[in-house]
Amino acid sequence: MKNNLKVYRAMRDLTQEELAKELDVTRQTIIAIEKEKYDPSIILAFKIARFFKVQIEDIFIYPED
Repeated sequence: MKNNLKVYRAMRDLTQEELAKELDVTRQTIIAIEKEKYDPSIILAFKIARFFKVQIEDIFIYPED
């Protein structure tokens, strides 16, 4: 799934490691999400959106068929 996680992380000047600690996940998870190799669980997607104070749809772009 396409996403804007890297953009939002950069806007807050956070490293992947810092964001991972805030979300209680590994840095590898953040890397995989940013590279679109891993789609987060709905719970993690909500945690990410809440952390950045945006809607899930602002970060994750669901492909329309």
